[in-house]
Amino acid sequence: MAVAPYAGGMNSTWWDRDLGIGGRVLIKTKDGIQEKLVKLPWPIARIPTLAPHFGAAAYPPFNPETQMVPIIGLDNSDVDSQSSMPAGTFAATQPERLVKTISKALDISDYSSIINWELELFDIQPAQLGGLDKEFIFAGRIDDKLCCFAAIEGLLASSDSASPGIIKMVGCFDDEEIGSYLRQGARSNFMSSVIDRICESTTDQSGPNLVGQTLANSFLVSRDVIHAVNPNFLGAYLENHSPRLNVGVAVSADPNGHMTTDSVSTALLSRIAEKCGSTLQVFQIRNDSRSGGTIGPMTSSQLGCRAIDCGIPQLSMHSIRATTGSLDPGLGVKLYKGFFDYFEEVDKEFE
Repeated sequence: MAVAPYAGGMNSTWWDRDLGIGGRVLIKTKDGIQEKLVKLPWPIARIPTLAPHFGAAAYPPFNPETQMVPIIGLDNSDVDSQSSMPAGTFAATQPERLVKTISKALDISDYSSIINWELELFDIQPAQLGGLDKEFIFAGRIDDKLCCFAAIEGLLASSDSASPGIIKMVGCFDDEEIGSYLRQGARSNFMSSVIDRICESTTDQSGPNLVGQTLANSFLVSRDVIHAVNPNFLGAYLENHSPRLNVGVAVSADPNGHMTTDSVSTALLSRIAEKCGSTLQVFQIRNDSRSGGTIGPMTSSQLGCRAIDCGIPQLSMHSIRATTGSLDPGLGVKLYKGFFDYFEEVDKEFE
């Protein structure tokens, strides 16, 4: 099956994994175009390694176009080349057995009714607790569902009576790893347009000046997972910038603008952490390493509000399977709830 990699995934971690498939399928019905979600409940694909007995051919570098192609079944088309897919349809351009399998899962009898789809392969192994005392969470797709979960739960847990003079908001975006340029990405006008509509709905005196003043008084917490200290590679970390699992959220600093953190935003979040009983850690990458980036700088520059980058630590970033602490999701919820609860009070200290 032909596939394309997404962003900076560690492709080597996808070898010899049980891969499932899922996504959305667009179907033509008598009532118009309908969108359905599909997720097959068993692994359908695998990218097999070449045994070391073959020598140099079994070792990288590998060609991602020709040597990392997932296999999804046995093809005997050279024996039986007849196809049951209607000619000139989308289904006729796709692997026939995959079309039939997806159609069966969605109870589709007319293959020509499938007009398009977006499907992704994923590690089918479920998340689980690990470690001697079950202090770890081993899971796929931690980056960045982990911080999205914590932020949403923090918002839901924050009482309306806490910081009643502010509007509390969480934005979750897609496509961060490929530049955030798409409609659902952070570079779009989605967040700014929502803020505009909120301002318009709360006062009769809306306009650019009101929106600008609102944003100048606002604060953005850009939360993205952060590198936890890997005990096997201590030399890759600065001595006092080695976030630990199950301790607390880490502030991410970078003097070159890859992060949106500055001294004022760090001081403000530190005061909030004090009030809600959270521990803040700090991470800055070494000068001889390449820093990653977040949506923090692009979003704060577009909106014009104060901002900080902070997130929950994890190991094996960009791997098909990563690790975080079993306490870390809750520690994230605690800090983000504290932010919503205490921002109005703490913000007055900085006026």
